[in-house]
Amino acid sequence: MKKISILDIVTKSGVSLVTVSRVLNNVATVREGNRQKVLQAIKELNYQPNSAARSLARGTTGLIGLTLVTLNDSVFHDIVQAVNEHLEEKGYFLALSISSPTQEEAEKQNSFLFQEDRVDGIIVLSPLNEKQIVMELKRKNIPFVIIDNHDDNTRAVTVNVDNYVGGFEATKHLIELGHTHIAHVSGPEHFLSVRERKRGFEKALEQSGIAPLAVTHTEFGIRSGFQAATAWIEAGIVPTAVFAGDDALALGAMDAFRAKGYRVPDDMSIIGYDNQLFASEIHPQLTTIRQPVEQMGKEAVRLLLKLIGGAQRNSSVLLQPQLIIRHSTANYKHR
Repeated sequence: MKKISILDIVTKSGVSLVTVSRVLNNVATVREGNRQKVLQAIKELNYQPNSAARSLARGTTGLIGLTLVTLNDSVFHDIVQAVNEHLEEKGYFLALSISSPTQEEAEKQNSFLFQEDRVDGIIVLSPLNEKQIVMELKRKNIPFVIIDNHDDNTRAVTVNVDNYVGGFEATKHLIELGHTHIAHVSGPEHFLSVRERKRGFEKALEQSGIAPLAVTHTEFGIRSGFQAATAWIEAGIVPTAVFAGDDALALGAMDAFRAKGYRVPDDMSIIGYDNQLFASEIHPQLTTIRQPVEQMGKEAVRLLLKLIGGAQRNSSVLLQPQLIIRHSTANYKHR
């Protein structure tokens, strides 16, 4: 039988995860109508918080906050799910804040979580305004961990994937297939992950004595990948292989080349990054680099709870990505 989780309560009651968490922790400011919806959902689903949740020490909220910009991304979604599962095992509930990409709005939306008496700690997922968030959380003395940080010089405790290795392995795969005309399209260089994937791409080419055919930075998204690849073709730049910095860009590039008559992978090999949900469902199935999302969530919870417990020294974690070979890459064939 499937174990009932707090996310099932959210779905059943129709209210937010924050509201469910606050009802479970007997926070007085919840509207009575919403409280009754949650209590009814708990009753119908026969939800039983574990004993650790019921025995949290007096003076703590039992809530952990998580802030991110979007859930419209299967990697982020899976990380949030992993965080929630591991928090439940430790007797905590998750309060989720999906903030605006604009800094001013994000600060307003995060103001609820970023209060000393509202949460026991914060997990920050891929923040756009990282330095401001770090300064505020340190000023308020709130324990926090960042997943997928973007500041090269951060002193925060972080959980990252080795994106340099991911970029290197993706490009090495294309080189081992015999490709020498290799292009790279990726997202904005604001992101540390983008810079590291590009660095791995360049290093793999350098070790093989190959110059990059083209490098384009654009916004993330299928349309951006399509436009970048179309611009290459119109400029007379036609690679035999493309390393895309995320799967959506890879899908867009794939569509652009096919629209011009190139076959994937017969004429054009394409590899993405992230192993998004759709990567195994499109045709041809996308070769990509998988991020260990379950481990990312688990490590973030482990590190944060150590900080909450008073640990003075806490080491950041760097996890390893995995090459997933599917059908969008193949041996080089002379045109």
